[in-house]
Amino acid sequence: MRSLKLVFLFLILTVLKVTAQHEEQIYVPDPNPLIQKRIDNWQDIKFGLLMHWGPYSQWGIVESWSICPEDEGWCVPDTVKDYFAYKKQYENLGKTFNPVEFDPEKWARAAKDAGMKYVVFTTKHHDGFCMFDSKYTDYKITGKDCPFHTNPKADVTKEIFNAFRNQGLWIGAYFSKPDWHSTDYWWPQFPPLDRNVNYDPAMYPEKWNSFVNFTHNQVMELCTNYGKIDLLWFDGGWVQKQAVPSGEAPHISGYRVKKVFNQDIKMDELVTKIRSKQPEAIVVDRAVEGKNQNYLTPENMVPGKLLPYPWESCIIMGGGWSFSYNAKMKPSREMIHMLADIVAKGGNLLLNIGPGPDGTWYDEAYARLDDMGAWLKINGEAIYSTRPILPYVDGKLRFTKGKDGSAYIIYLLDENEQLPAVIHVKGFVPEKGAKITMPGKKGSSFKWKTDGSGFNLSVSESQAKSLPSNYAVVFKVSKVAK
Repeated sequence: MRSLKLVFLFLILTVLKVTAQHEEQIYVPDPNPLIQKRIDNWQDIKFGLLMHWGPYSQWGIVESWSICPEDEGWCVPDTVKDYFAYKKQYENLGKTFNPVEFDPEKWARAAKDAGMKYVVFTTKHHDGFCMFDSKYTDYKITGKDCPFHTNPKADVTKEIFNAFRNQGLWIGAYFSKPDWHSTDYWWPQFPPLDRNVNYDPAMYPEKWNSFVNFTHNQVMELCTNYGKIDLLWFDGGWVQKQAVPSGEAPHISGYRVKKVFNQDIKMDELVTKIRSKQPEAIVVDRAVEGKNQNYLTPENMVPGKLLPYPWESCIIMGGGWSFSYNAKMKPSREMIHMLADIVAKGGNLLLNIGPGPDGTWYDEAYARLDDMGAWLKINGEAIYSTRPILPYVDGKLRFTKGKDGSAYIIYLLDENEQLPAVIHVKGFVPEKGAKITMPGKKGSSFKWKTDGSGFNLSVSESQAKSLPSNYAVVFKVSKVAK
C-alpha cells in the first residue's frame, strides 16, 4: 500500500513538473535559414484554427483516448464491461460515419472572416483512423466500410486543404506518431497497457521497423498528394528516441513506475524526406526537444510570461478538443483578451473547433468567430506582424510593437467598463512629437505626458464615449523613443 502511495505521489509531482516546464523548455533553432525565415513569417500571422474530427464525433467523446487502457475514465459511460469489446465498438464507428453536411468552403470563409491565417487539421489521431486517402490502411474515411467513401468529398483532408488554401490560409497537417489501430504498434500478440507501443522494439526490431516505414509512408502521402503543406504538426511526443536504454525506468523504493521503450521513429530521416517534397514546411515534433520542434506548443494554457522562442497556445473554443454535445463556448470577450495576451507574450493562438458527426460546426462557434473577426478588422494592426515590447503585460494593458517603429497599447475592457481618465504606461515613452490615436475612432488624438520611465495617456470624457469595441480598445503610438 505504501508503494502505491509513493507511486501516486511520484505521478503527481511529474505532472506538476511537466506543467511548470511548459515555460522552461529548451528550444533548439532549426539551422536551415529558409526554415528560420518561414518561422518568422509564421510569427507574423498570429491566429489559426485547429480542428479535431473523426468518427468519435458520433458519440461526442474525446478523440482516441477512450481506447487507451490507462485512460479508461474517458470511455463512454456504462459501456466498458469488457475492454476489447469496447475497443471493437469504438473502431466500428467508422462504419457509421457519414458527415453528409460537410462544407469546407463555409468553414474556410468563416475562418478567413474571423482573421485566422492558418489551419491545422487532424489527418490522423492516435486511434489510427485516417481522414485522408492513405493506401497503407483500410481504416480510413475513404475505405469501403465507411458510408461516406462514395461521397465526392470523401477525402476530407484534400477538400479542407483546398478550401482553406483558396482563402489564403496556410495549411497544416496534424499527424499522430502513435497509431493504436496498427498491429505494428499495438501488436495483438500482447495486450495494450498504456499509450505506448506494447512490445519492446529492441526485442522485435523487424516489427518496429515495419511501423516506422508505415509512418513515413503515410506522412509522405500527405506531402506528395495534398498540395503545399506549410506545417507538419506531429503529436504523440512519447514516440521518440529515448535517452535511456530500452526497458529502463525510474524506481521508487524498488517499485517500477513505468517501463520505457525506445520508440525511435527516425524523425531526422523523416524531416529530410518531408523537406525534399515540401522545402518550406515548418515541422512541429511536439514535446520533443531538438531541432525538429520548430516551435513549442503549450496546450490549453497561456504562459504567464514572455517566452523567448517561437510558440503557440492551442486552446479549445468550447466543449472538448473534439465535438461534444451541449458544448459551452468561451465568451468572445475572453477569447479576444486571450489573443491579445498571447501575442503580447510573443506567441500565436491556435483556436480549436470540433466539427460534429454530420460535418457541421456549432452555431455558436460561427458567432464567436464573427466577433473576433469584427474586432480584428479594426485592431488587426496591433496583432499581425507585431513583436513584444516591454513591459509586455501590465494589469489590463497588453503591449506590442510594429515593424515600422510604432507601438500598440491594448486595453482589455471588462463588461460595461469605461476607460479611465488617465492610463499610466511604463516601460517605454513615445518619441517627441509622436501621436497617439485609436484605430476605429475617427479623428482621435490622445494627449500624453512623460512620467519617469513611462508616460501618462489622457482620455477625455468625450473620447471615452462611442468606443470602437466593447471588448478591448487599442492605442497606437506612432513612434517610440529609442
